[in-house]
Amino acid sequence: MIRNLILGGTLTAVFLLAAIISFVWTPFDHTALNIPSKLQSPNLTHLLGTDHFGRDILSLIMVGARTSIAVALVAVGIGMGLGIPLGLWAAARRGSLIDEVIMRGNDLVFAFPSLVIAILITAVFGAGAINAIIAIGIFNIPVFARITRGAALSLWEREFILAARVAGKSATRISIEHILPNITNLLIVQGTIQFSLGILAEAGLSYVGLGAQPPIPSWGRMLADAQTMVSFAPHMALMPGFAIILTVLGLNLMGDGLRDYLDPRLRVSRT
Repeated sequence: MIRNLILGGTLTAVFLLAAIISFVWTPFDHTALNIPSKLQSPNLTHLLGTDHFGRDILSLIMVGARTSIAVALVAVGIGMGLGIPLGLWAAARRGSLIDEVIMRGNDLVFAFPSLVIAILITAVFGAGAINAIIAIGIFNIPVFARITRGAALSLWEREFILAARVAGKSATRISIEHILPNITNLLIVQGTIQFSLGILAEAGLSYVGLGAQPPIPSWGRMLADAQTMVSFAPHMALMPGFAIILTVLGLNLMGDGLRDYLDPRLRVSRT
């Protein structure tokens, strides 16, 4: 429904705006240590409190937002950039050896969650945000390949595709000119959903030490730092936790709203 799109878009815009603003301004320097002010509860000076090093949590969340968003955005871009062409190719060559190889390759990647892929990559190249992007991006490739192939297969037997084939257009040209434009809405919605899952994955990888490394702030790293202090400084865990929850909720609501808004059948029923 349209209100899901508005609410989700608003929540997402708030965190995007916070990430953009953090490039030029934060309430405090997120790298500055202030031990005398450590573990302060939310107050008028530090609106979300301070951590065990006296750093302002609001500033850390703002800078951490750009880390999470950048990792998830690039990872989804990798998944779409490679998964969509593979899905279109498999659909165009359905039933062939190429189709079989692509889909069995997708099954192989699906057998290894992003965390396991990250562990493998980290064992070779070391921990870091770049490796987290690669791990999440690799996991996104089969997601978009499957979605693209499934949607494309449903179109290949349609009359307008048969007309294009009769006109002599190649499978590649049909995929680009006719199939892809007709499944773009579905891919946009799926991209929104994968973006929210990418933020969750980045937080999870940073939580176990495989994502962004200090001094780069990360919501997952903030949760890891707070796990031994929950009993006497719960705000250290609650604030980044709420940031993750609200961002993922906003993206999911926006994806749900986009699906309803872009679905031609629902659009007809609204009119």
